[in-house]
Amino acid sequence: MSVESAENRLQALGISLPAPAAAVANYVPFVRTGNLISISGQIPIADGELAFAGIVGKDISVEEACAAARLCAINLIAQMKAACDGDLERVVRVVKLGGFVNGVDGFGKQPVIINAASDLMVDVFGDKGRHSRSAVGVNGLPMGVPVEIDALVEIA
Repeated sequence: MSVESAENRLQALGISLPAPAAAVANYVPFVRTGNLISISGQIPIADGELAFAGIVGKDISVEEACAAARLCAINLIAQMKAACDGDLERVVRVVKLGGFVNGVDGFGKQPVIINAASDLMVDVFGDKGRHSRSAVGVNGLPMGVPVEIDALVEIA
């Protein structure tokens, strides 16, 4: 493992990846087609429990929502690792993140919140973590979470 490996960067950031979350309905956590992995939306779950719930700007702050987005990104990386048979060095590029934020009417700081996930991808994967992105406001998310993020990733 090189000094600049994703695993070493995770360790340097103090991040231990959780077991990837299982699907809770009629879908799969990720789909591989060719060299692309489409990862289903990840929510802010830690240790099998919801870590954040509520509406941004009402029940939780922008800062808390950023922490929720970062946790979603950690869960995305756990799914990437599973899709790569445990070898994150197979990640060629994080192609796109799709971020959804449940905020009060008129809330416009979705990009600020999803940046927490974008920043983590670059922190872990370097230039391979730079991606295109959507940051969308919604009026509800599963289980009342404030943030959900999905991903498209190219692997070797």
